[in-house]
Amino acid sequence: MEICQSEALDSEEVALKVQRMLFFGFCCAAATINGFTLINLWIGHHNSEYYYQYTECDSTGARWRVAIPRSPGSCSDLPPPTRGTDCSFSCPAGKFLEMSTQQCTPCAAGSYSLGSGLRFDQWDAIPAGFTSLMEYAAAVFCSHCSSSWTPQGVYLESNRDECTVSLVYAVHLEKQGSVSFTYQYPDNNIFFEFYVQNEQCQEMAQTDDQKWIKVTNNGEWDTHTVSTCFYLCSGTNILYWRTTGILVGGKMVKPVLLKNIQIEGVAYTSECFPCRPGWFSPTPGSSSCQPCPSNTYSVKGASSCTPCPEHHYSHEGWPECKERPPCSEKDYFQIHTACDSEGKTQVLYRWVEPKICVENITGAVELPATGQREPCPPCNPGYYNSNDSTCLPCPPGTHSDGTYTCAQCPAGTEPVLGYEYKWWNVLPSNMKTSCFNVGWEVAGDHIRSGAGSSDNDYLILSLHVPGFKVPASLSGMTGSEFGRITFVFETICSADCELYFMMVKSTTVVESWEGSKGKQSYSHSMTRNASVTYTWAFQRTNHVRRFIADTVKIYSINLTNVIDGVASACRACALVPQNSQRAGSSCVPCPAGFYIDRDTNRCQECPPNTHLAGRQTYGQDACVACGPGSISNKEHSRCYSDCSFTHTLNNRTLTFDLSALSDVASLTIGPSFTSKGTKYLHLFNISLCGHGGKRAAVCTDNVTDVSNKDDQSDAAQFVNSVDSFICQSTIIPSDGRGFRMAISSQSISLADTFIGATVDTVLNGVSAEPDLFPENSQDVPDINFFYSSTQVTASCDLGRSSVITVRCNPEKSERGELSVPSSCPAGTCDGCTFHFLWESASACPRCTEDDYHRIEGACKGGVQETLYVWNEPKLCTKGVSLPPRSSSPCEAIALWLKVGVGGGAFVAVLLISLTCYFWKKNKRLEYKYSRLVMSANKECELPAADSCGLAEGEEPDDDVVYAQKPSLLGKLRAIANKEDGESSESVQLKSSQSDRWVLG
Repeated sequence: MEICQSEALDSEEVALKVQRMLFFGFCCAAATINGFTLINLWIGHHNSEYYYQYTECDSTGARWRVAIPRSPGSCSDLPPPTRGTDCSFSCPAGKFLEMSTQQCTPCAAGSYSLGSGLRFDQWDAIPAGFTSLMEYAAAVFCSHCSSSWTPQGVYLESNRDECTVSLVYAVHLEKQGSVSFTYQYPDNNIFFEFYVQNEQCQEMAQTDDQKWIKVTNNGEWDTHTVSTCFYLCSGTNILYWRTTGILVGGKMVKPVLLKNIQIEGVAYTSECFPCRPGWFSPTPGSSSCQPCPSNTYSVKGASSCTPCPEHHYSHEGWPECKERPPCSEKDYFQIHTACDSEGKTQVLYRWVEPKICVENITGAVELPATGQREPCPPCNPGYYNSNDSTCLPCPPGTHSDGTYTCAQCPAGTEPVLGYEYKWWNVLPSNMKTSCFNVGWEVAGDHIRSGAGSSDNDYLILSLHVPGFKVPASLSGMTGSEFGRITFVFETICSADCELYFMMVKSTTVVESWEGSKGKQSYSHSMTRNASVTYTWAFQRTNHVRRFIADTVKIYSINLTNVIDGVASACRACALVPQNSQRAGSSCVPCPAGFYIDRDTNRCQECPPNTHLAGRQTYGQDACVACGPGSISNKEHSRCYSDCSFTHTLNNRTLTFDLSALSDVASLTIGPSFTSKGTKYLHLFNISLCGHGGKRAAVCTDNVTDVSNKDDQSDAAQFVNSVDSFICQSTIIPSDGRGFRMAISSQSISLADTFIGATVDTVLNGVSAEPDLFPENSQDVPDINFFYSSTQVTASCDLGRSSVITVRCNPEKSERGELSVPSSCPAGTCDGCTFHFLWESASACPRCTEDDYHRIEGACKGGVQETLYVWNEPKLCTKGVSLPPRSSSPCEAIALWLKVGVGGGAFVAVLLISLTCYFWKKNKRLEYKYSRLVMSANKECELPAADSCGLAEGEEPDDDVVYAQKPSLLGKLRAIANKEDGESSESVQLKSSQSDRWVLG
């Protein structure tokens, strides 16, 4: 025949060929050999020299049975092709199609068949036909990834990193089919999707709840089924199980576990599947196998189970038995008996079941004897000890600390409802544990993890809360906290143990702790009023039964404001006015922002700019003053900045208007890359001021359980959305990951409370760290806005804090620009305190008269102009405007200049006149004096007396003759003396020969 002329392909070669085609992006579930298309390549009737296979169905629904040689080239003695069964033919469950006779034959004992289906439940290796593909970025295989789906015996385990790994299986269906699988999906930081493609690599239409797998609780298995032709039609179908981790920290994600894959709709099954080791099928014609009971085992294809030898054991479904070890302290646990009628209890010891150790051999320990009867510990607060020594909850309106009977709350008080568990003699009725005393066990003053069946088990402890109700005494507080859970715990581990604290309704891990942790307290606030189940899940390690001594202890659990809770104390409340003095007065809720006056038990409004802090409203001291630069909202529930700020600098008051910065601002930092190359960004949303105190910055995760998208139950209330002054999300862009949209995850609040705004660098213990940013070169000081978040984390014992430094920068726009320190590109250097710099022109103070100066122009044409200009550099905004340009009349020469010039001219003329006058007088005196001297020298004696007399016509002012030239002052004095009536003066005459006095 023509088929014998070509090289035959055995089932393994064909499977390998299809795997290679899948790896390189080809969609194929059938192979064609010289015109015959063979289907169901991995199933065939085996013979020593050849095997049978069907061709693809033709247009009439017919097909042929052909023989395929096992050895290439050996085509002799092959049976001729014969017409095969109808294409729609299939055998019932428990039977297979015997290809030699083309008849349905019952499966032998030790095997099973699904008839028209396939089942994969053995995962010692990845079964033939399955392919694990690693990819990074869209359709690009990531050579640096070593991730894959890993077989773990009874299940497949997905990758734990951010690579995308697909488990692929191609199947040819002759009729409408279905696929179902059992899975465990505890961590929503990894995407898990299931989808189907046709042979053209086109994805079949699927709804979100069919494609995106629902998250499970830790340790729980769920089943996902896809059926109807809308998803799985006849023809070639390629099934994909794809996981993608969202790993932006250093923490590994929890893997997806997959088992029991079952496919319906194949045309026929040509052979039965043998039961896997540890399972058996006792009768022929079985459609499934059963697990071997404990202390028995079986090999592959067994029809019965074999008992374990002496001193050996096995668990259900084990393929082999193990030797029983000597009993040790790890093989038993202790419990406390319930209190008897005498109020006594004692410690009992029990073997961990199923018991696997041996007592009567060397080195084994015996079960300790029962402990002495001891007084029972007191009841938990809110409970009382009944006559039969059991603890019962106090009736409504009463309280007890657990050591006395319940008492009525006094008038003017109300019970403080909640749960407070600190004594662990019995497990409270609203708490449950998986495999009690194997999962968790009570131990008097604490409850601790039990032995478990293996180290990789999740030991679950859960506490159900029906809801929360804010009491009347706290009604004046309008904050977002409805209740709070606080627990004290300790982990003691020698391996990589991990403790998870979760809210089951939200299917998210609230917090987790790895390794040994000393005794510490953790608190979580409930911001939504809904029913919730808190869960503690403890896993020792991924290994099996090596670290049984690793344990976690929870010492106390305290829940506040619980509906139907019990009361350990009473709290003062506001009373009805008309009967406030009467016993049994009922409590009334105070309006928002009111406290309870200690003297009158009446509601009083908090003073302005104070807020109700803490968790009580009794007394005016419950109203706490807001920090600097902040005011309180109308409800006095929180303080905030109204976008105004004042500061006095050098006897000048600077007023800032930051309203331009009030809208929520976003800052995206990145990209950053994980060790595997995943690109991610940090997104910060910031609400600096305004909004009436509302925390307007919102961050939301879109990594959610899409199957709950239309669910209106309580779970819908736990979508991870954060309202804050500052919040942060981690963004993984859609490019390169094959997602339809960018992924937002790990949304956290960085600023629940506004502490205050100041130019100081430290406020309430939070430091602005000015050295992280470039130095401010302006004369305007930076304004530091301080925030805090009280939600503690494993690394931030006091919660997170944030500082926004607002800086005046005239070169920026009004909205400005946000940045983070260059030395801390994620906005934080320690993971607990975040720093931001907001530079903006709006951060400059409002302009005043001190920010400009006047310039007067020259007088031109009798008009003078006056200009006003800003001081340079201009470091102000808004406020006063520059006065307009003005003009005023003027003269060419100013009046003062005129007076000055006139006065100067007068003085100059006077001085010149006096100078000329006295010069003339001096000349005349010199002349007379010279005549007198000449006359004296001629006669050698004084002239006659009459020669000195006044001649007719001479001026009287010529009478004074000076022997020496007098000064100007002397001359003026002489004139003055003459005017006083003196008729003569003494003149000293000097001669070269003699000195004489002449008296006139």
